[in-house]
Amino acid sequence: MNDIELKRIIEEVLEAMKNSDENLRKSTPLEEEPKTLESGKAPQGTVVEDDVIPDILLDDYTSYLDFENPVNGPEFLRIKKKTDARMGLGRCGPRYRTKAYLRMLMDHAGAYDAALSEAPEDIANDLQMVMVKTQCQDKDEYLSRPDLGRMFDEETKKHILESCIKNADVQIILSEGLSSTAMEKNTSSVYQALSQGLKIEGLNSGTPLYVKYARVPAMDVITELLQPKVTIMLIGERPGLSTFASMSAYLSYKGKVGMPESLRNVISNIHENGINLSEAGAHLASVVKKMMEQKISGTEFKMV
Repeated sequence: MNDIELKRIIEEVLEAMKNSDENLRKSTPLEEEPKTLESGKAPQGTVVEDDVIPDILLDDYTSYLDFENPVNGPEFLRIKKKTDARMGLGRCGPRYRTKAYLRMLMDHAGAYDAALSEAPEDIANDLQMVMVKTQCQDKDEYLSRPDLGRMFDEETKKHILESCIKNADVQIILSEGLSSTAMEKNTSSVYQALSQGLKIEGLNSGTPLYVKYARVPAMDVITELLQPKVTIMLIGERPGLSTFASMSAYLSYKGKVGMPESLRNVISNIHENGINLSEAGAHLASVVKKMMEQKISGTEFKMV
């Protein structure tokens, strides 16, 4: 093969490669327009406009089903609207879709922060509560030593006795418990509705207490000290992926240290997607009234 033939072959190969690249560019557009999905289906990706990624919290995942061809889509959506459970999320192969996975990571972070962060004490200050602390010294000890969250040292007991009204109809206690987020988001509305409800029922309330690092049985120690008829503890509940801002109200009639849990009542799931905050406060007042009439709390108490 001489030089002239070799040059001709090289030119043919280069020309063929050039034609191949041009055909590839014609068949593959540089940018694809976002696909318009059928009504009721979720977008399959995140559309970024003006370099701003949409806030995933604004995505109402209860309003759509993220999978195709449901047997009864409207009924599935009706059920999904009534729960925080992760239903109808769809999948990509054997895995969650990216949006569902990111939402789960976000909710996990929220639960983690709720359990480990310190509650803002200005809430208790604004409500003019007497502030005390159990024998736990910090959040780490509170999480690892539940027993210390039920006890007070003698100096704290003395402070409670000197600062609070005794023999009231109702003693209200607040604690962040296992969710500082629940205390931050719910306390003001629940407490105000409860206080107003007690006034309407003709019941007097003792000096409200904020107890830092408290477990539920800490309310029994306070009950023995102040001798109210009914004690209510508003406390943040253990956070989860469905909600990390849930508050519960524990109630007892003439409680005492060592009492069985069967003598205590609880109203749980008080949060913006659960029991309405103001309604919960008003309902608690009516429960207290019934407890005082029946002179009992726990499993034998009847809300009739």
